[in-house]
Amino acid sequence: MTEDKIQKHFMEEFPTEPPVSEPERQYYFIQRAREDLKKMSEAAGRPLTFCVTTFGCQMNARDSEKLVGILEEIGYIEEPDEEKADFVIYNTCTVRENANQRVYGRLGQLGRIKKKNPHMMIALCGCMMQEPEVVEKLKKSYRFVDLIFGTHNIFKFAELLATRMESGDMVIDIWKDTDKIVEDLPSERKYSFKSGVNIMFGCNNFCSYCIVPYVRGRERSRNPRAIIREIERLVADGVVEVMLLGQNVNSYGKTLEEPITFARLLKEIEKIEGLERIRFMTSHPKDLSDELIQVMAESKKICTHLHLPVQSGSTRILEKMNRRYTKEGYLELVRKIRAAVPDISLTTDIIVGFPGETEEDFQETLDVVRQVRYDSAFTFIYSRRTGTPAAVMKDQVPEDVVKDRFNRLLEEVQRISAEMCARYEGTVQRVLVESVNEHDESLMTGRMSGNLLVHFPGDASLIGKFVDVSLDECRGFYYLGKMTEGKTE
Repeated sequence: MTEDKIQKHFMEEFPTEPPVSEPERQYYFIQRAREDLKKMSEAAGRPLTFCVTTFGCQMNARDSEKLVGILEEIGYIEEPDEEKADFVIYNTCTVRENANQRVYGRLGQLGRIKKKNPHMMIALCGCMMQEPEVVEKLKKSYRFVDLIFGTHNIFKFAELLATRMESGDMVIDIWKDTDKIVEDLPSERKYSFKSGVNIMFGCNNFCSYCIVPYVRGRERSRNPRAIIREIERLVADGVVEVMLLGQNVNSYGKTLEEPITFARLLKEIEKIEGLERIRFMTSHPKDLSDELIQVMAESKKICTHLHLPVQSGSTRILEKMNRRYTKEGYLELVRKIRAAVPDISLTTDIIVGFPGETEEDFQETLDVVRQVRYDSAFTFIYSRRTGTPAAVMKDQVPEDVVKDRFNRLLEEVQRISAEMCARYEGTVQRVLVESVNEHDESLMTGRMSGNLLVHFPGDASLIGKFVDVSLDECRGFYYLGKMTEGKTE
C-alpha cells in the first residue's frame, strides 16, 4: 500500500490493536499520538510546536525531513526557534568527537528552558545515539531528555513518541544493527522542487578513521522499484531534481536478492518523465565502474558534477586508511571520467595529518590536487575518533605540523578552484533557481549542473524554474550574471 492508501485506510477504520506489519503499524501510532497531542494542546491552551535541528550530512537532513513529516501528520506546528518550541529534536552527527560536545552544550541550555515549560519534550536521535557511552551519559546526567533512538529504527518514531506521551517516562530504543527498510512513511521536504532520495543505508568499507560503519550499520539497498515509485511521486508533486543518497552509492544493489548495479538504477531513473536533473553522493573511488562512467557520458539528466573523495594522495597513507585504491589508480579513474565527460566538475574530501603522514606523503596529496584540479575540496584536519582503528595508531602528527600543512593545502585548493570556476565566465548556462539571495533580496540564487552557484537579478516567482543566465563575473566560487532572453521553464 502507498502512503496515501494507508492514510485513507486508517481514516475509514482505525484498528483496536497495533498492526504487526509496517508501515501500517506506524500509521496506527501516528493516530494514537494525534489523539494524545490533542489532549496536551487543550491542557496548554494552544497548539504545540516542534523544532528539528539537524547536525551532519545529507543523509541526516533527509532523515529529518521524515521526522518533520511524521510530526506534522500528528498535528504539531513547526517553530524555527528551538528555544520557543514545545518539542525539540536533535538529529545528531558523530563523525567528529567535537560534534558530540556541541550537542551536550546545547542540551544543557535546553534543560534550563524545559524547567520553565511544563509542556516541553526533548528527543535525541541519529548517529551519536548509536554510541553506548553516549546513551549511558544521557541516562546519568541528562534525565530530562524524553526520547532517545538511533539510526536504524527512525521509522519507529511515531511509535516511540506515542509510548513517551502515554507513559511519561524516558523512552530509549537503540538497535545495534538492522536489515529492515520501511517504505511509505510521511516526509516533509525542505524544497518543493528538489529532494534527496535514499537509495541505500549503511557502509561496508571500514575506513580506519571513520565511525560511520559502526553507527550506520552494514550496507542495505532499497528495492529499485520502491526508489522509482518514490521519485515518480516526487516528480508528480513538482520535483525536478533529485539527489540520490548513500554512504557509498557506487556499491548500490549488491545486497539485493536480485542484484542490480548503480549504473543500471540510474538508467531506469533517467526514464522518469518530468525529472530534469539527477545528482548523487557519495562515490567511493574503489567502486566507481566503467559502466557508471559510460552511463554518465550518455545521460542527458545526470548532472556534470562528481564528488570523489581522495582523502590522501599518498598510496602508503591510503593503505593505512584502508581506502583500497592507490594514488595511480585514483588518477587513472579521473582520466577516464574526464575523457568521457569533459565538462565534469570534480570535488573531493582531503584529510591532513593522518597518523604517520610525513612531509613526503603530504607532497603526494598536493601533487594529486595539482593534477586533478578540483572545482572545490572539503579539507579536514585529522580528528582522532574514539572507536576507530586510526585512533590508536602510533605516530600521531604534531598539531603545529598539521596546521601548517592544512594552511598550505587550503591555499593551493583555493587557488586552483578559483581558476577552475572561472572557466565558464562569458558563457550562458542553464540554472535551477533555488532561493532569494541571502544577502541581497533583489538577487536570486541558482545552481548550475556542475553545482556552482549563480546570483542574478530576479524575483521569487522564479524559484523552482530553470532559466538561462549569462555568467558575467566570476567571484572565485560563484558567479554574478543576468538572465538572458532564453526560455524559462
